[in-house]
Amino acid sequence: MVDIAFGPDRGPKPEPGTLRDSYLQQVQRRRLYGGLLLLLFVVLMASGFRMAEDRNAGGFLDGLPMLGAFPAEVLSEAWEKRAEVPALAISYLPSLIETLNIAAVATLLGALAAMALALLSTRGLARWPRATGIFRRLMDALRAVPEIVVALVLIFILGGGPIPAVIAIALHTAGALGKLFSEVAENADLKPVEGLTSVGAGWTQRMWLGVLPQVAPNWISYALLRFEINVRASAILGFVGEGGIGHELKLAMQWGQGRYDQVVAIFLMLFLTIALIDRLSDRFRTRMVKG
Repeated sequence: MVDIAFGPDRGPKPEPGTLRDSYLQQVQRRRLYGGLLLLLFVVLMASGFRMAEDRNAGGFLDGLPMLGAFPAEVLSEAWEKRAEVPALAISYLPSLIETLNIAAVATLLGALAAMALALLSTRGLARWPRATGIFRRLMDALRAVPEIVVALVLIFILGGGPIPAVIAIALHTAGALGKLFSEVAENADLKPVEGLTSVGAGWTQRMWLGVLPQVAPNWISYALLRFEINVRASAILGFVGEGGIGHELKLAMQWGQGRYDQVVAIFLMLFLTIALIDRLSDRFRTRMVKG
């Protein structure tokens, strides 16, 4: 008779008590490892906080009561001049459009470069399989260097303006999206590619007709998500002289009291713009992926 409890294989069957003890030991080991990891995390957090506290100019805990002092000062002045905030927001519209243009062009250039890097670094699809490691390390290097570092270097070469910001954001976008695009391409069905290969299609034709139709919805979804990130990045780069709404925000904050209403107007414009982009891109991504 077949033993339905432990399978049809012949031989001595383990006792139920042995299985229960083995399971309990496994659970205990997992709890022990989890506790050790949690303890290590707490120790690292405590040591890191202690080191930061020693190197900080002032005590962190002593300065906590002042945490809301500056925001309260900004908001109180903006509230007194609340009637002027809408007009100020409209006056900064050209700078906001410049920021959106920087983010859009950088996202487009970075996404095009990411498409090429992804296809050249994906196993089973690469044009030169032995060079996949080189393209992967190139994407790692592009992601590793922050946009602001690249922008500061380019300022010394090209001068201030939107061009260094576009290049810096595009390079980082190529590395970040290239990684995501490559992971999507690895899950593509290779049967269309094999069919195109059997009829003599070249590598470009196989990618264009066999792979891109499969990965396009997810690629567009990731590109739209990256566009939201690049809007914030382009605003941050304005602080180092790259133009756009970030530069206006830097000037308003440097002047301090008397211009806090401008700071609030710029923050409101950025918040509403990013929220609008998020809503529109979310709906578009949903229609692209789910139909």
